[in-house]
Amino acid sequence: MNTEDRLIIAIDLADQARVLTAVNDLRDCAAAFKIGSTAFNAAGPRIVKAVAKMNKKVFLDLKLFDITEQVAGAAAAITIPGVFMTTVHALGGIEMMRAAKQATLRAADAAGIEPPLVVGVTVLTSLDNEWLSRIGIPDTSITVPKLALAAREAGLDGVVASAHEVSEIKKVCGTDFITVVPGIRGAGAPGDDQKRIATPGYAIGRGADYLVVGRPITAAADPVESSREIIDEIGIAIKERKQ
Repeated sequence: MNTEDRLIIAIDLADQARVLTAVNDLRDCAAAFKIGSTAFNAAGPRIVKAVAKMNKKVFLDLKLFDITEQVAGAAAAITIPGVFMTTVHALGGIEMMRAAKQATLRAADAAGIEPPLVVGVTVLTSLDNEWLSRIGIPDTSITVPKLALAAREAGLDGVVASAHEVSEIKKVCGTDFITVVPGIRGAGAPGDDQKRIATPGYAIGRGADYLVVGRPITAAADPVESSREIIDEIGIAIKERKQ
């Protein structure tokens, strides 16, 4: 991948016109943009198609989590041109994850398009070990790699996890198992509602394949410059990782 291909910019807006304006303003900064539940619930599939018409890929992050039949149906429905990657919750179980992946393959084959990558969300980066302990779940260093192994068994292409678990995921699942890392912040920047955060350099250094960055770019005084700074940091980290 090119350095800029590793950056996915999250556009979490409900208004389609504002989403497309943001994508257009940042079109030279990333090959892909994340469309989450805010934009998709407001605009539906047309927002994906609109971004795709701008020759940009969409990471459709809906975190599907339901009984197997429902998730399979939803996964098939969102397998549309422009979606290069989508998410399901790993906590939904191996059968649910496997059904989602198979549904995307069938839907893509019927439509004559490339199937999207399907990745499993492990533990949200807005959650910390204090909360997991409160509900009886082992800390992320234990839980996340186990969920990643389940996702791999189900045939998923990778997982979403914080930067702090990436190296262990690569160790147990293999280097070709994709890791998508949100919660990216600059050194000393506020975490907002994110708890397990990391800098771009740290995440790439641990082995992350894609970084998802939203507010540190979209809420910056100069979003383009902020994007370029992140891309530069990614490039430096990749060089250091290869040494």
